[in-house]
Formats: sequence, C-alpha cells, structure tokens
Amino acid sequence: MATTTLTAETIGQTINENEIVLIDFWADWCGPCQRFAPVFEASSETHPDVVFGKVDTEAEQLLAAQLQISSIPTLMAFRDGVPVFRQAGALPGPVLEQVLSAVKGLDMDEVRAKIAEQAPQEA
Repeated sequence: MATTTLTAETIGQTINENEIVLIDFWADWCGPCQRFAPVFEASSETHPDVVFGKVDTEAEQLLAAQLQISSIPTLMAFRDGVPVFRQAGALPGPVLEQVLSAVKGLDMDEVRAKIAEQAPQEA
C-alpha cells in the first residue's frame, strides 16, 4: 500500500475508520523530511494493514497548528482512533519497524483504561 495524502478534511475520517494510522508531518523544504520519505514509503509497502498518511505542513498549516506540530518531520500513530505515539525527527527503518510492532502489540483495553484514569473527574 502506498502513502495517502491527508488534509484537514480527510484526517479525522481516516483515523476513525482504520485500526492503525501512521502519519508523517513533513514539508518540501525540510531535508530530514526528504530523507525520511523513502523509509516511510518502503514501510507502507510491507504493512498493507496500516494506513500510512502524509500531511504537508505548508499546505495544511491550520491542521499542523491544531495538532501542535512544532518540528518536522513528526510521526504520529493512532490505533482505534486513539493517539498512541508521537515523535519528532526522522526515524531509521529498523526503528520505524519497532514503532509499528509496538503499536500493533498494544492492548487497547489497557490503553483506554489508562486514559480514563488520567481524565479529570467530573464533579
């Protein structure tokens, strides 16, 4: 599976309708982004069960601001609509594979329970 361009209009639906979504926030002028792009693309070919999305932070400045993207490249992973990973910087291929393995191995019931524990209690 190839990468998919995500926009403010498509990102929410993509995250909510797919089990695992990995998003690369990048820009044309960013050298590390350009070096990471082939690693991200190659990984998308070996993981057809994962949606690999790309957000051009120049074209989608409001979206990048809403998600507090302050450094690129930034990689975010969502599982069952829940953000489970976020890291700035280009990852080498083996590290990207470790991230994917970790995301696939998450016990989402446990993750949701931890999120519920951290949520402020309503009075």
